Amino acid sequence: MTGTSFAAREDTGPPGRLAVVGLLGSTVTGGLLFAPVFGLGTLILPVVAVVLACYGCVELAWRWPRLAVARPVLVLLTGGLAVWVTLSPSRTPPQALWHGVADSWRLTLESTWPARPDPELLMFVPLAVLAAALLGIEILLRIGRAAALLPGLAVVVLAQAYQALEGGSAAAAVACYAAPAALVFWTGRPRPLLIGAPVVAMLIGAVGLGVLDPAGRAAYRIKAAHAVAPPPTRVVNPLREIAQRLTEPDREVFRYRADEPVDRWRLVVLDGFDGANWYATTRLLRLGAPMTAPAGSLTRTADVRASDLSGPWLPSQSVPLAVDGLAPLVDQTTGTLLLARSGPAEYRLTWSEPATLGEGTLDTRAPGGLGGLGVVPAGIDELARAATRGLGPTLQGALQLERYLSTHYQRAEGADLPTGHGWPQLREFLLDSERGTSEQFAAAYVVLARLTGIPARLVVGYRGGVDTGGGVHVVHNGDVLAWPEVAVEGVGWVPLDPTGRATGAGASGGLAAAAARAREQLPPEHDLRPAPETQAAAPVGQQDQGPSWLVLTSVPPGLLLGWILLVRTAKAVRTRRRRRRTGAAGVLAAWAEVRDRLAEHHLPYSVGMTPRDLAAGISDVDVAQPVRQIGLIVDRALWSPNPRAEAEEAWAAVDLVRRGLARHGLRARLRAALDPRALLRRGA
Repeated sequence: MTGTSFAAREDTGPPGRLAVVGLLGSTVTGGLLFAPVFGLGTLILPVVAVVLACYGCVELAWRWPRLAVARPVLVLLTGGLAVWVTLSPSRTPPQALWHGVADSWRLTLESTWPARPDPELLMFVPLAVLAAALLGIEILLRIGRAAALLPGLAVVVLAQAYQALEGGSAAAAVACYAAPAALVFWTGRPRPLLIGAPVVAMLIGAVGLGVLDPAGRAAYRIKAAHAVAPPPTRVVNPLREIAQRLTEPDREVFRYRADEPVDRWRLVVLDGFDGANWYATTRLLRLGAPMTAPAGSLTRTADVRASDLSGPWLPSQSVPLAVDGLAPLVDQTTGTLLLARSGPAEYRLTWSEPATLGEGTLDTRAPGGLGGLGVVPAGIDELARAATRGLGPTLQGALQLERYLSTHYQRAEGADLPTGHGWPQLREFLLDSERGTSEQFAAAYVVLARLTGIPARLVVGYRGGVDTGGGVHVVHNGDVLAWPEVAVEGVGWVPLDPTGRATGAGASGGLAAAAARAREQLPPEHDLRPAPETQAAAPVGQQDQGPSWLVLTSVPPGLLLGWILLVRTAKAVRTRRRRRRTGAAGVLAAWAEVRDRLAEHHLPYSVGMTPRDLAAGISDVDVAQPVRQIGLIVDRALWSPNPRAEAEEAWAAVDLVRRGLARHGLRARLRAALDPRALLRRGA
């Protein structure tokens, strides 16, 4: 072809090294956005190694053009080798890469975050970067610049689906992505940059919508749909064991060493009740890297040695930060630690605990706080309102209910201990016998609290035990205890004590001490006044939670798809309207159609050119010949005795031009199909 060929007339020119560097730089940004999951330092080496390997393959293909055909294979092999060398040289490359594709992403979703920086978990990140770099390079060098950014943008969306950035970090991420992405459109001339800048702005704006989440709610995370299945072992509900353990009060269960006494230890949290049984709605995850304690909370550590655990539950606290010596599963909403086996265990537990109750406002939206109650027996509703003095879902109401149970009911001791925690046993305890163990006290508190709108759940565990000297405390069967917890906004779940026996180790700080101070400030019962009636909060799930983050992150592909549909539909409508014209107007409409199609392929058309002038500049015979034919038809259009036949012949020539253009490369055809500038020109 001559200098007037289509390739030579492309406005933007072929992408160069700067465009490839910009593409790979934006892809690196997408990979590093997994930093909230693994930490930035862990990701830099494997992600950068992958993109350097990809660039090296592109450079080789430029120096030796014969390698261009094999460039995708070279990128795949060298990038995969870079992942293997930086992360998992102990495995064979096929095994390591297969694990990264099939398992590492799932294991990460089944872990607490920050996840452990293990190759088994983070390998999917550099592999995703490799896939995006491979697709982006081939699209950039074969199809076009704007579409080349989409694979890297997909990595950004994936990273945000794992853990969305917020605030300043989100703005910085958008800037880090925008800077190299802009290089993809730079060719050394200002006009191509102006053409590409709106596309970059569209993509960056879409990323910004996804990461900034203007809906003002928690961002969607795909982790919410993944959890580890509980160990397939048959266990007995610890709530059922309370009476049996109290018959052997001196038997040791576990011991621990801590700098300060511990108020109580939890085994399991039971937040579900169907009227007959209490059960746990746990969501178990693998324990990841040590977590950071929330600001203003206390951090404590204890070495635990358990000798008589009847189930897989380990003594734990409400907010465990790290466990050394074992690899248990954890439920982050309850603090439950679960081991795949039962029996002796030794470990070091680090946990955090708020030191105050904050503003003391109950959190009625806390998961599990207002669960089911089954069929409530007659008389229980009235008792709940009387016990709380009509205070409703307030901290005073929760403390008043605790005081009511501790003063109006008797704790059972001795050999003849009541058992059971369903409605028959609770009705007997509340309305008749008024005598029970912590099993009945805690269960009764939770059902009465929920009836008055107080978010509460039931916990089974042990008191702090007996100090034997040297910081060692021994916990016996006699320390077994069930207690209720209420949800407080900004604090979490606060343990209460309707039996008056929970604080056995003299704890001097934490939530137990804060609850004790609030208990001392509670006015006498006759001074309490009912709270004014307020509209009940809508159940969680029925409240207006704004647009989903998943919808926001679908903006980039939605914009691209909408652009394609809009341009293609507009061009189809324009052609259909032109074909309806007849006579000389139909011939001129056919000429306008040819002119627009040739302009989409960047042919040298200007106002005033005749069909013959335009055909002279076209080197493709399959296109030039029907253009000359259009010229002859236009000349005859004004005096032809059969103008309808002239219009039909003109549109037949248009079809020939279209078939000739269809033989050009995929890149040229895609660019022409999506170019909207022809829609802005005046028609015939």
